[in-house]
Amino acid sequence: MIPTLPFGRSGHASARLLFGAAALMKSNEAEAQRVLALLLEHGINHIDCAAAYGDAELWVGRWMREHRGDFFLATKTGERGYSEARDQIRRSLERLQVDQLDLLQLHNLVKEDEWERAFSEDGALRAAVEARDEGLLRFIGVTGHGTRVARMHRRSLERFPFDSVLLPYNFPQLQDPDYARDFDALLALCRERGVAVQTIKAIARRRWSEAATPTHTTWYEPLVDPDDIERALGFALARPGIFVNTASDVGLLERSITAAERWARGAAPAAPDDASMRKAATALDMTPLFVHGVQSARTL
Repeated sequence: MIPTLPFGRSGHASARLLFGAAALMKSNEAEAQRVLALLLEHGINHIDCAAAYGDAELWVGRWMREHRGDFFLATKTGERGYSEARDQIRRSLERLQVDQLDLLQLHNLVKEDEWERAFSEDGALRAAVEARDEGLLRFIGVTGHGTRVARMHRRSLERFPFDSVLLPYNFPQLQDPDYARDFDALLALCRERGVAVQTIKAIARRRWSEAATPTHTTWYEPLVDPDDIERALGFALARPGIFVNTASDVGLLERSITAAERWARGAAPAAPDDASMRKAATALDMTPLFVHGVQSARTL
């Protein structure tokens, strides 16, 4: 089984491998039910969803009547204004068929104007706090992408005591020294304050080339070989105190679970400066998804 870790100050022990429900964006009911069974079988007790993930909230909602007590349930709002976020939070509750969320996250809050809007008197954060005070949700988090995300999360934590953060973490991205330094500073702050740190893009290889025909539902080209996935996940899980979200592709879920369980049984993961990790990254032509000065509209 995959080991658990206290999810910040929530009081919940979440599996270190969290289920990224973006994988269900284009699923059907049969596939969604198969995924649920897989999560239950392997003790993955934390679901990370979002209003923007197509039909994912609807499919997860089908499970909640019978299995609400089995999962820490999180979703996200991408709205920045108060009334829009308020309405979206309630719509997510309806779609997920629950009376209360465990975690509501402000989705991809990195751009300056959106950050200012969300934190304003008439912003999305106010809607989240009101929903928490009404008992519609328990905790509030913030997520993001791009090279500035770790710095922006630190800024967000100085403005409001968020319960969790979410951001990219993988070997290629950490070869950017600025990103690595910012991530380290954020992680230190989160440890000090009891904030849960969720990471994404663990098995990213590179962006799809313009000539490529995508073979997976991830917006980036993922690692697919089981050994490569095991190495990449081992790298992420070797970092103490962080959670790793699975990729937005159902077909890669089982391989990721197998890799995480093998790591838990004592496989030796590569360290950031390990020669074998660098050699593998070079051989696989792994490159950072996010580069300074290059914006990405993707929010999965």
